[in-house]
Amino acid sequence: MIENLTPQQSWNLLQQDTDAVLVDVRTKVEHAFVGHPLGAVHIAWKEAPDWQVNLTFVAEVKKLVPDKSTPVLLLCRSGQRSLDAAKALEEAGYQRLVNIIDGFEGPLDQHNHRGNMGGWRFNNLPWVQS
Repeated sequence: MIENLTPQQSWNLLQQDTDAVLVDVRTKVEHAFVGHPLGAVHIAWKEAPDWQVNLTFVAEVKKLVPDKSTPVLLLCRSGQRSLDAAKALEEAGYQRLVNIIDGFEGPLDQHNHRGNMGGWRFNNLPWVQS
């Protein structure tokens, strides 16, 4: 089953369960230049310019998290890529998957800008930028 948790709920889970792993599934550019949660491991679900699914995604997660009962939290820009990635991990047998709703940047506001209405950064949770 895939849980949908807010960024704050996800941060709380990471603090309570030190085995839990946070995977940032955004592109290299998003991860580096937009910023990412402190401690997040980067494994892209899709990568520019072709936006094809990363065929080694599940294998890369398996190397990082061999125990399929370990909580794996997934984050993207707004919550869609991370949900798709969680579904792939669920098919691979992972038992505790968390999709972080609103992702790192949150939904679009009335001016089509992200970061003003939700997401990890909006909630002032720990993050870094390259």
